[in-house]
Amino acid sequence: MTVAEHHPPPEMPTFPMGTELFEHLAEQAFEADRVRMEMFNGKVWVHKVTDGAHAGILTWLMREFMAHRPDLDLLTSGLGIKVDTYRNGRARPDGVLAPIGHFDDAGEWADPDGVLAVVEVTSWDADTHARDRVEKPAAYAATGIGVYLLVDRDANAVVVHSRPVRGQYLDRSTHPYGEAVPVPGTGVTLDTTGLKRFAR
Repeated sequence: MTVAEHHPPPEMPTFPMGTELFEHLAEQAFEADRVRMEMFNGKVWVHKVTDGAHAGILTWLMREFMAHRPDLDLLTSGLGIKVDTYRNGRARPDGVLAPIGHFDDAGEWADPDGVLAVVEVTSWDADTHARDRVEKPAAYAATGIGVYLLVDRDANAVVVHSRPVRGQYLDRSTHPYGEAVPVPGTGVTLDTTGLKRFAR
């Protein structure tokens, strides 16, 4: 009796995902279950909107910006932004700071022109370091977005990235909760005392 040789199944070839397919999948995931799909430098990142404190921090930021600059909106609806040098990347920032009404006619994925700042709040998932502290600053800087404001919940601090030049932010400052945080190019200084209630 002969025993048939075991052959593993052939490996499936991997193909880079085009932006059109990505946009379709990302829209379906976001509508179905509030899952955020983003793509930076050809890599797809998937994560769910997180906890109540995450939402609370964004609400606090909205109130702060409205108090200082009532002519600006901090959009937290999941608006997609085309990012990186050739606009092949796609991001869904936690917040997009822009003049009121600037994106009223924008589609699912908007051009970044007119964005004054993007805001991210770290999550508790394993990818937050690579996504929020590495990939996103590089993509936003390459796009020319003036300010990347990161609320880093691991550090209980607000990190301000500014002055994008040749794909990187030249200025970066870290402010523990409670410090005054100037947001370059907006005329806004955030009093982050209100963030202390979210400290861990």
